[in-house]
Amino acid sequence: MKYKKHIFICINERPEGAQRQCCGKETGMAIAQRFKELIKEYKLRMSVRAQRASCFDICEDGPIAVVYPEGIFYKGISVDDVDEIFEQHILNNRPVKRLQLTFPKK
Repeated sequence: MKYKKHIFICINERPEGAQRQCCGKETGMAIAQRFKELIKEYKLRMSVRAQRASCFDICEDGPIAVVYPEGIFYKGISVDDVDEIFEQHILNNRPVKRLQLTFPKK
């Protein structure tokens, strides 16, 4: 695997008046940008990547980000949460439980 951590941030935007909410291009872009700033600041460009993604189809819990290889989804995040996710999960491998989205067991 090329990257130790790969972060995907939803930037999907729905038309005004849509029945489902969206992570929103503006919010998602700001979240992605902050992750990228931290990656650069910590000189992790070769081992951590953050990139924009389209809809994860869990819009009601957005804005959404997911970190691989663990497959940990974060829900309802804002730019203010990025530093905590980065420090705890990306640098120290400890997912931020309060922001973690859990899925029902099948």
